[in-house]
Amino acid sequence: MFTTTTQSKGIRHIAAIFCVMAVSTTLAPKAAADAWDKKTIVTFNAPVEVPGKVLQPGTYVFKVLDSASNRTILQIWDKDEKHLQAMVLGVPDYRLMPAEKPVLNFEEQPSGSPEALKAWFYPGDNYGLEMVYPHMRAAELAKRTNQNVLSMKDSAANNMARPNKTATDASVQEMEKTDVAGVSPNGEPVALEIVILAQPEK
Repeated sequence: MFTTTTQSKGIRHIAAIFCVMAVSTTLAPKAAADAWDKKTIVTFNAPVEVPGKVLQPGTYVFKVLDSASNRTILQIWDKDEKHLQAMVLGVPDYRLMPAEKPVLNFEEQPSGSPEALKAWFYPGDNYGLEMVYPHMRAAELAKRTNQNVLSMKDSAANNMARPNKTATDASVQEMEKTDVAGVSPNGEPVALEIVILAQPEK
C-alpha cells in the first residue's frame, strides 16, 4: 500500500494505545540530513485519511515540527517539501518491539473507503505518534472499530489540515494549546494520561 524511506536520528516520543493493523515497509538507504525531525518519505498507492484530510495517492514527507511545547506536531509535505499538505496533532504511542523499518498503523475502514492513519513509528523507536482526530470523526471511527480514538474539538481541527497552509506561529500555538481527549465506541469521553517528554537536542 505504501513505501517509505527515512532520514535517521531522533526524538523519542511516547506512550499508549492500541493498533488495528500494522503495515511495515521497505527502508531505503539512509540519507545524510537532520535526524531530529524524523523525516520519513512515504508513498501511498491508495488514498489515506489523516485527521481532517484525505491524502491522494502519491509521495509525501513526514516531519516532526520543532516545537517548544510538550505537544507533538506532525507536518505532512508534498514530495518536494514545497507545499504543506497537513499539520497533525499527535500524542505518544508505544510498541514493545521497535521495528527496523517505518511502521504505519491504520484503522480498518469499510471497503472502498480510505484507510485512516492511526499511528506512525520511526525506525528503531519504541515510541511513536498516535493521531488526534476531530471529535465528530473520532466518534465515527471509535464506533466502527470498537476502540477508543483520540479526539480534539472540531473547531480546533480546522486550521490543521488545509492544503498549502504554512506553519504559521499562530496555527502552531493553537495546536500546542488544544485539549486532547478520547472518545469510546459508545461516544462517551475517555480520560487520558499523556506523558510529557523533554525536547530532543539537535
